[in-house]
Amino acid sequence: MEYSAIYHDMDKRFCYAIDKDLFVIRVQVKKDDMKEIFLHCEDKYIPMECKDTRKTILMKKIATSQFHDYYEAQLQMHLICLRYYFEFTDTQGEKIYYGNYEFSKECITNRDRMFDCPQNLREEEMFEVPDWAANKVVYQIFPARFAASQQVDKEQWYKAPISSMDDLHGDLRGIIEHLDHVQNLGIDVLYMTPVFKSNSSHKYDTIDYYQIDPSFGTTEDLRELVQEAHKRGMKIVMDAVFNHTGREFFAFEDIMEKGEKSKYLDWYYIEKFPLKSERGEIPNYKCFGYYGGMPKLNLKNPEVEKFITDVACYWIKECNIDGWRMDVGDEISHYFWKNFRRAVKAVKKDMLIIGEIWHYAGDFLEGDEWDTVMNYPFYLNLIDLLADEKIQVSQFIQNLGYLKGRLNKKCYPLMWNLIDSHDTARFLHLCNGNKKKQHLAAAFQLLLPGMPMIYYGDEFAMPGANDPDCRRGMYWDEEYQDKEMYEWYKQLLWIRKKHACISEGELIGAITKDEEETIVLIRKNVEETIALIFNCSSNAKNFSEYEGKYNLLRDEPFNGKVEGLDAAVIML
Repeated sequence: MEYSAIYHDMDKRFCYAIDKDLFVIRVQVKKDDMKEIFLHCEDKYIPMECKDTRKTILMKKIATSQFHDYYEAQLQMHLICLRYYFEFTDTQGEKIYYGNYEFSKECITNRDRMFDCPQNLREEEMFEVPDWAANKVVYQIFPARFAASQQVDKEQWYKAPISSMDDLHGDLRGIIEHLDHVQNLGIDVLYMTPVFKSNSSHKYDTIDYYQIDPSFGTTEDLRELVQEAHKRGMKIVMDAVFNHTGREFFAFEDIMEKGEKSKYLDWYYIEKFPLKSERGEIPNYKCFGYYGGMPKLNLKNPEVEKFITDVACYWIKECNIDGWRMDVGDEISHYFWKNFRRAVKAVKKDMLIIGEIWHYAGDFLEGDEWDTVMNYPFYLNLIDLLADEKIQVSQFIQNLGYLKGRLNKKCYPLMWNLIDSHDTARFLHLCNGNKKKQHLAAAFQLLLPGMPMIYYGDEFAMPGANDPDCRRGMYWDEEYQDKEMYEWYKQLLWIRKKHACISEGELIGAITKDEEETIVLIRKNVEETIALIFNCSSNAKNFSEYEGKYNLLRDEPFNGKVEGLDAAVIML
């Protein structure tokens, strides 16, 4: 038994409430080390001579990463405080008990030697997420390049490669006029990159947080967009650029004008005067990515915190938006995000808060800051598997297991699973134009739990290198569109929505064959059992054990064969 791999903390990551009187307790152990794990628990305060409150629960393996297994038990309880400990039996038959961070060869009977779970505390800090969000499908729009309400010359609209200076006249009215496309694809949530006043095409250098950029339209246009989306059963998420502003933002303009005498000096991180931000040099004030045009806000300053929080609440009240996506969220303090969450949820309880972070974000996802994140680990995992072919299928599944094993059960179905975005090259570009690889990547994205985020144009196999070329004009003319890719996305989304088992069912089997480059995931709920088959090799593979069953993706009986870089959804 590998003692050093056993990890449990009696905090809200490993011991938490998911409902009134319903709790989850987890433990991490070395991969393939344990034969079985039991959770032993009892009431802390009721003496044994008065009532025997002891319970024993067989724990269930819920995820496997590259080096660890994650076990979980769910239990109903109604008490003041629970005491608990673990009983481990490894594959060699060795038995050990673990409580209060100490190992014992003897069964633990002293309650002071057990772990502790105060019920009220855990329920008060319970991770509460919007009921509407789990496993919904997101569509990301870059407003300047998605659709224009005015006529734009085709040569201008389809310019490739494109620069950040190209003006395609995309606007909010254009988005409204193309909502049918988004709805018909099967989208639940529309996420737009920033729309506030700015001099750039991307709008991540805000000048005025209270004004829609005139090139995009007006507040009334945004309000209409939200209303029209809501009529179609879709939610609207907006981009919150609160880490930094543009140089023309009133507070930074005041500093540039008045220097050390500016009353806004503490709104930013100014190191010395005069301000310097020459190209190729590090500015003498903090900013995003050393880019002098995006000076970093000092959100520790109560005035700045109030200003930004008021902005977020204003747009919820003014236009009834449904979520904020937090740009560069991991470069802003936990203290700010805790206050921010309380403020916006007080205005609209089911508001969705999404953080931008490119790595595992456990410290932001404890229930008191964000609801979820853009799942860049998922993106990097798919790049490694399909685009760069650096990892085997078993490691791909293990990497997914790491997130599942460590994230709160409420949060995991809200992870924004993406294959590309406005900040990355298009997936198709990363695969050197291999559409079959994007075809399979879309299957992974849309047939796994979480909130898949489709970047506009991926459904038509739009190409594009790194930023800014990944932000080309949307393919609206049929001569540019890949209709087969569109139908594939549409079919995947239809199957996902029709069969809840695909995203919400319990994973009862995961079969990976590295030599064959195949993955079979078996999910089950009360209504049905479904096998998801992914063939990551370039050659056709046989899955004869499922022959004769129904292939939901092809809407026909399964002949046992899956073509190279293809997927199948089999009803068992």
